[in-house]
This record gives sequence, structure tokens and C-alpha cells, in this order.
Amino acid sequence: MDKKSKKRLEVLRQKLEKQQKLLKDAKAQTDEPDEVTRLEIGLEAIKNEIAELKAK
Repeated sequence: MDKKSKKRLEVLRQKLEKQQKLLKDAKAQTDEPDEVTRLEIGLEAIKNEIAELKAK
């Protein structure tokens, strides 16, 4: 894995942590039901990108 990929992986892991926290908070606060769905989709996209980088 080259330096650029390692940096991208690090940034994606930070985004993943932030997204998970936002999702947890959104589930606790149910005033916007669409937000939970949007965050779950974003979370899956980040996980897929991490998997692609690890596969290289």
C-alpha cells in the first residue's frame, strides 16, 4: 500500500468514527427519520471504500 492509500485509509477511518457517532445520536433523537437512513447509507459507502482500499 502506498503512502497516498494509507493516508486515505486513515481519513476514511476518521470519517467512519464520526459517521457512527452521528448515527447513534440520530437514532436517539428521532425528529428527522430520513437522517438515520441517510447516515446508514453514508456509513455503508465509507465501509465499502475502506474494503476496496484494503483489497488493493
